[in-house]
Amino acid sequence: MSSKYVFTKGLKELRFLFCQSSEQSAATRSFLMRAYPTMKKHNPHTPIMMREAAGTLPRVYARYDLGREEEKTLSGLSDKQIEEAVTLLVKASS
Repeated sequence: MSSKYVFTKGLKELRFLFCQSSEQSAATRSFLMRAYPTMKKHNPHTPIMMREAAGTLPRVYARYDLGREEEKTLSGLSDKQIEEAVTLLVKASS
């Protein structure tokens, strides 16, 4: 799991938006509880932000060099599918 979260140099920020209590965001919360320590350990200088707001559908944004940004919706995905989506985003800047 750890090598999946070694971010490329072009990734400048990873931002998660989700609801702190909804069932739709449960897998995202579970994923972050499990994976955040590993991501931060391997990428101490890259901001990994978590934004909780009631009623927010879960999604993740990756911001790269030159202000380019990509978004993935995480609604309806399992913890494993979220892991795969995030892995693709953090490797996309290469």
